[in-house]
Amino acid sequence: MVYVIGAGLAGCEAAYAAASRGERVILYEQKPLKMSPAHKKEDFAELVCSNSFKAARTASAAGLLKAEMRLLGSLCLECADECAVDAGGALAVDRDLFSAAVTKRIKEHPLIEVRHEEIKAVPDREDPVIIATGPLTDGSLYEDIERLTGGALHFHDAAAPIVTAESVDMERAFFAARYGRGGDDYINCPFSKEEYERFHEALVNAESAPLHDFESSKRDDFKVYEGCMPIEVLAKRGADAARYGAMKPVGITDPKTGHRPWAVVQLRRENREGSLYNIVGFQTNLRFGEQKRVFSMIPGLENAEFVRYGVMHRNSFINSPKVLSSDLSLRGRPNLFFAGQITGTEGYMESAAGGIAAGINAVSAERLSLPRETMMGALLSYISDDSVKDFQPMGANMGMLPPLETHIRGKQERYQALADRSLAALRKYLEDRQKN
Repeated sequence: MVYVIGAGLAGCEAAYAAASRGERVILYEQKPLKMSPAHKKEDFAELVCSNSFKAARTASAAGLLKAEMRLLGSLCLECADECAVDAGGALAVDRDLFSAAVTKRIKEHPLIEVRHEEIKAVPDREDPVIIATGPLTDGSLYEDIERLTGGALHFHDAAAPIVTAESVDMERAFFAARYGRGGDDYINCPFSKEEYERFHEALVNAESAPLHDFESSKRDDFKVYEGCMPIEVLAKRGADAARYGAMKPVGITDPKTGHRPWAVVQLRRENREGSLYNIVGFQTNLRFGEQKRVFSMIPGLENAEFVRYGVMHRNSFINSPKVLSSDLSLRGRPNLFFAGQITGTEGYMESAAGGIAAGINAVSAERLSLPRETMMGALLSYISDDSVKDFQPMGANMGMLPPLETHIRGKQERYQALADRSLAALRKYLEDRQKN
């Protein structure tokens, strides 16, 4: 028997990986009995921030990670393929359909028993236990994890607003994908220099929402994850910071002028029907009224209908390099595993990948030792390397991989070669493992 605590992406992958290998699983999920500040739905694998799983092409860190996960039988990617929405070169999903699909697969699996129950302490069992409670772990369970791991760390994360498609003024905005990848998958809102400067001025002076008590609002305690930087925090770094970040106009031509805009805001399809769009890169902690006021200055969103405003929440993670082995077990307790964002692997797919690894290791006599050349192997190595100083959450990136024996100058060619090497190494490892 394997016990999995938490039915987010990592927990669902862990339960599915273990059950797919013939082991009975009990999956604990506190929803709907208790909801975290960021979760709104009862279904499993709820996406609380973006609906994008990032780039699909293999010659990218995100695409390579997904390719490796597919070789290991990822449940989340099977469901993502069923629920995909057009998003250029990215894999994005209808978040409600995706969560429903994952929930259905988990509940219908004959070897998985779901128990809706709040777990208040780390179970002390001889059977394998996988903690996949995510970065919003709180209460007595959080305190128990702190006790076991010698103290947890944290940062602050944010989500972007969502607007209705029909409220976007398409006389100002236009459809296009950056560099023409994927056809007309994004709505683009172009800025002139003067419009951008007015918007930037309003953004940096807008009022932020106070953090909740549990999030600790002390300013010297306030850290944000660079990958989900609130747009107002980014804007305060300089007048052009947003233009080189979320609002970069590179690869976009305004068909009304024939020129590249000074800056651009992109909207990505949120659901399959195309009735909802999220504002890409506009994670925020502004007060709701301020979001309405400031974001309505975006060309084309003057009369936008906001169905969800952006929110910020505190994310917690353990100091994994000091306490976890490369198989994701707690050092000194080989049958207690941690998986997902609580380990400091930042991102949806990174979280899910950790769940796959923990689920396999929980039921295997020979635990996974993935090649360092693979993206999954590199991620697991990073969070279990006790030489890492000032540990911070890390998402998949090509810089984590060992360099090629022969340097390739072109970036895309080099990334493709790294991806080819990774997938070849993983296939050989899995074939050798199956023989043994």
